[in-house]
Amino acid sequence: MFDRLQAVEDRYERLNELLSDPDIVNDTKKLRDYSKEQSDISETVQTYREYKEAKEQFQDAKAMLEEKLDAEMREMVKEEINELEDRIEELEGRLKILLIPKDPNDDKNVIMEIRGAAGGDEAALFAGDLYRMYSRYAEAQGWKTEVIEASSTGVGGFKEIIFMINGNGAYSKLKFENGAHRVQRVPETESGGRIHTSTATVAVLPEAEEVEVEIHDKDIRFDTYASSGAGGQSVNTTMSAVRLTHIPTGIVVTCQDEKSQHKNKDKAMKVLRARVYDKFQQEVQAEYDQNRKSAVGTGDRSERIRTYNFPQNRVTDHRIGLTIQKLDQILQGKLDEVVNALIMEDQSSKLEAASNE
Repeated sequence: MFDRLQAVEDRYERLNELLSDPDIVNDTKKLRDYSKEQSDISETVQTYREYKEAKEQFQDAKAMLEEKLDAEMREMVKEEINELEDRIEELEGRLKILLIPKDPNDDKNVIMEIRGAAGGDEAALFAGDLYRMYSRYAEAQGWKTEVIEASSTGVGGFKEIIFMINGNGAYSKLKFENGAHRVQRVPETESGGRIHTSTATVAVLPEAEEVEVEIHDKDIRFDTYASSGAGGQSVNTTMSAVRLTHIPTGIVVTCQDEKSQHKNKDKAMKVLRARVYDKFQQEVQAEYDQNRKSAVGTGDRSERIRTYNFPQNRVTDHRIGLTIQKLDQILQGKLDEVVNALIMEDQSSKLEAASNE
């Protein structure tokens, strides 16, 4: 492990030199790439340096015990040694986690797609609840939410809603939300007070840059049509809505949220790029050895990951066996307890896999 850490520190120093090179400074792409690489390893290097300093202090303190000390000083040195041992252990744990290969998508913005599944109107209402939950969580994180496409129902929910969350590290915290979410509650329309079970599916896609997935104009069929929806002078009067079809994969994206056809096309292209990128990632993931997959799931859209039980104010994440009696708070966007537990479980499973190699 420490050979790897030393190599990371050496690379960090080399990047410092490169970023001071006039040839690099004048090369926009290299400057961006090297700056990002340095930023990605800076926490690891800083933690490693803290570790080396703590080890040095520990060795110095141990050496002091070999000297002639009065009782009070000896006791102070022993106390310092105990504190340093705890500090070294803590830093070693952090370094092990920092050395886990980082998901290259973690720092990206995300495109979330929520669809009502089984349960009719109640599933659509639940899809709306999930959208508001993620929107409030994003707001608490200082992220920006932007609706791309929404198909609402007359009862106040969504058959489907697609939206983007812009914020540093958004994908790292939301990527485990992929899957089927189940709700158990008494619908307002239920006169007998019976609990109904409905589901909504959530897909979390990292925003893909143009350089990451190449989509040629010749591979896209571009159609326009009159937008539809509630009110507005532009509805059904201008051909502002767009439909993009990626011919090689058959992926179709529509967008009519904006009055401008140009803006709708830009939004649709972001979704199309993300879906094509995700399709390629899913194909690679399918080839990944099953027994090496994380305890928090494979990202399969059909996998039931969580139950929201209203009568018991309970949320249960089935992948890690986590149950929290705070449904009301979680639906208000207070997701940190769930998100952090999923991240820790993922890190633990990767640490275990690394130790078994």
